[in-house]
Amino acid sequence: MIILSLQQELLELQLPLTSTGMSCGFPSPADDHLDEGIDLNREFIRNKDATFFGRVKGDSMTNAGLDDGDLLIIDKSLEPKNGKIAVCFVDGEFTVKRIQIEKDIIWLVAENSKYKPIRVTSDNDFLIWGIVTNVIKNL
Repeated sequence: MIILSLQQELLELQLPLTSTGMSCGFPSPADDHLDEGIDLNREFIRNKDATFFGRVKGDSMTNAGLDDGDLLIIDKSLEPKNGKIAVCFVDGEFTVKRIQIEKDIIWLVAENSKYKPIRVTSDNDFLIWGIVTNVIKNL
């Protein structure tokens, strides 16, 4: 995984937004106008000082909707909780997995049946680096 940091001051960037929603059925000619703006920084970045971007490499999280090449928004300020998707640093490498927390055991669970869960032990050099908050996909 490639980790990219937000190094510049986030600038407000207002982009057009339609407030009526986007119909997936038949379009309505009355909805053919844009009447609001949206700032993607304000929408997706909760804590700019703790937010990073990372690009997905591989297919271990495809069933969670994270595909090779997707761009992740990662917040290092969020508390790791059971079931969250986290960017973890394990034995010198970054990995993205769903965390499962049992009594004294942490499991890193892939969202692809080709991969077995990873049991984190005291022998591992391990850190939950951040929690994935959003994914940006190319279609």
